[in-house]
Amino acid sequence: MAIAKAERLMNLALCLLGTRRPLSKRELRGSIEAYLEAGSDDAFNRMFERDKDDLRELGLVIETVDNLDGDTGYLARRDSNRLPPITLDAEEAAALGLAAKVWQQARLAGAASGALQKLRAAGMPEAEDAYEVHSALEPRIPVHETAFEPLMLACRDRRPVTFDYRKANAARPEQRQVEPWTLECWRGHWYLAGWDRERGAERVFRLSRITGRVRSRAGTFTAEVPDVVTVRETVESWAGETATRTALIRLRSGSGYPLRSRAISVRELGDGWDELEIPYGHGLDAWLVEFGPDVVVREPADLRADVVDRLRAVAKD
Repeated sequence: MAIAKAERLMNLALCLLGTRRPLSKRELRGSIEAYLEAGSDDAFNRMFERDKDDLRELGLVIETVDNLDGDTGYLARRDSNRLPPITLDAEEAAALGLAAKVWQQARLAGAASGALQKLRAAGMPEAEDAYEVHSALEPRIPVHETAFEPLMLACRDRRPVTFDYRKANAARPEQRQVEPWTLECWRGHWYLAGWDRERGAERVFRLSRITGRVRSRAGTFTAEVPDVVTVRETVESWAGETATRTALIRLRSGSGYPLRSRAISVRELGDGWDELEIPYGHGLDAWLVEFGPDVVVREPADLRADVVDRLRAVAKD
């Protein structure tokens, strides 16, 4: 069975790399002997989807294209699957080895390990791993959101997605149609940057606010993907990181540690409350609402009014 699957994957890869136009499932089934022997259409579809996912896991970039007749076609362009010569010195190799240890998820760990093996087979120097022997500490990037893996794969494969998203000031989620660009972790939270089709603009989504399943959609991106996606800068702006003003808030003792970490000054008020001075920028009102009754805005008045309006909107829903 292992030999049959390896031969089937090789034949599928050759078909996708050798074509100049997208091939439909029907055409691929007629070109690969193992697919012709599939007992039913359902059996073929399951086999093809598994094989396609396996090839993508191995690093083959497979594009999905809608043909003029309405069918979905597949191809692997040679220019998208060709890498220039890679030369790394010992320090660069060590950095890659350290990065491969970061991920806790099994699927990402396997991909990172496979990439290192390919680079070493191509001549990448072996580097001494200081974290392997001399330290009990290991770098980790935690991922708790179930939306992370499907969005990571959608970013990699350039596939549009839909998901239900709950804004900070909304009681119910709304469906979003997004062309995902990249994922980035900031202050312990994961964010997705992409093109929101309904709003016709770039948007950043916090993964913890995605509810339900992330569903992939056929078709290609309608908006151009920028060379540099500034996820962190956008989130920092929304959270007030680039602010030139400050706000004065009351915070319940023992709560709101993300706010405390950004405070310019903290003063104990007694009766279980502290007073904090924090940077004030666009989006701070939405962030403060998340802390509910643990936060009371003292000033400025416009920030206090915005927070009250958001809380009233949630209460009405």
